[in-house]
Amino acid sequence: MASQMLDEILSIPAVVERQNAEVGRIYREIGRRLRAADPRAAISNARGSSDHAATYLKYLLEITIGLPLASVGPSVASIYGGNLRLAGQLCITISQSGASTDLVMLQQAAARDGALTLALVNEVESPVARQAKLLAPLHAGPERAVAATKTFVASLVAAATIIAAWSEDDALLSAIEALPNPLQAAVTLDWSPALAAVSAASSIFTVSRGPGLAVAAEAALKFKESCRLHAEPFSAAELRHGPIALPGPDFAALLFVPRDQGRASMAEAEAALRGTGAAVFRCDVEGGDLPVVAAPHPLLDPICQIASFYRFVEEVARERGLDPDRPPNLSKVTVTQ
Repeated sequence: MASQMLDEILSIPAVVERQNAEVGRIYREIGRRLRAADPRAAISNARGSSDHAATYLKYLLEITIGLPLASVGPSVASIYGGNLRLAGQLCITISQSGASTDLVMLQQAAARDGALTLALVNEVESPVARQAKLLAPLHAGPERAVAATKTFVASLVAAATIIAAWSEDDALLSAIEALPNPLQAAVTLDWSPALAAVSAASSIFTVSRGPGLAVAAEAALKFKESCRLHAEPFSAAELRHGPIALPGPDFAALLFVPRDQGRASMAEAEAALRGTGAAVFRCDVEGGDLPVVAAPHPLLDPICQIASFYRFVEEVARERGLDPDRPPNLSKVTVTQ
């Protein structure tokens, strides 16, 4: 019997097609409004998978528009009652449920301190959604599996569309419209050559650069919550700053290789990891150990990569005798303060 998680992974292409058709215009209008508002800087407000989506947004915002985005800990507002000087800035909250107390409180504090607030949220009747000045509904439909999959992809698509409209990048907008077909191919790819080594690994590194770092972080989280495997995400640039001392023959590593200026450093990281004896799997549209679908635009490659990874991680969970729909000690909506 298929898991709920697998059903939701296989629905990703349809989710993105529905997003483009039904709420893409909202994302584009938000992009135009942000271009007119011209904020001086931005902060993100998110936890878990949504925080990884914020990493993707950060790189797109900084690469294409030149606007710096900093991740602010929600506890600055919810626990410490801090006041942030945010006049003329943008606060972006990303959340599946929009219900966590700490996210609500930071968004409220940001608005009070002068920021324009934008929320990317699946539950449009949630406190975060209702209180945001600008709302980008993820429109992914109910997500019942504990592990977020389709809502994470929907967050990336919403972020990319907003940035494409903000930067007036027609090529990126067209590529987003064409994304459902590559995603349909991505969720069917076979990563079984990595199944045995990854399922038996004592620990896993997930590695990328730039926008792909969001996928590395999301992959590491999914190994932990769905497979009970310890995993850590790293930028390829960080491996030499200490972490490369850890891997050995009992390790595995997944490298999510971008089609941009980060490729060279990924090759260096791959060589270093293979030198440790770890089982290394390169995920690269230009040829690697595991197949990857090329997105219609290089900035969208992480979306296709994570879709293929999700299919794989669900298989790893079952290989390890686990129920991917019922990870221990977790619930679908996490409320923190």
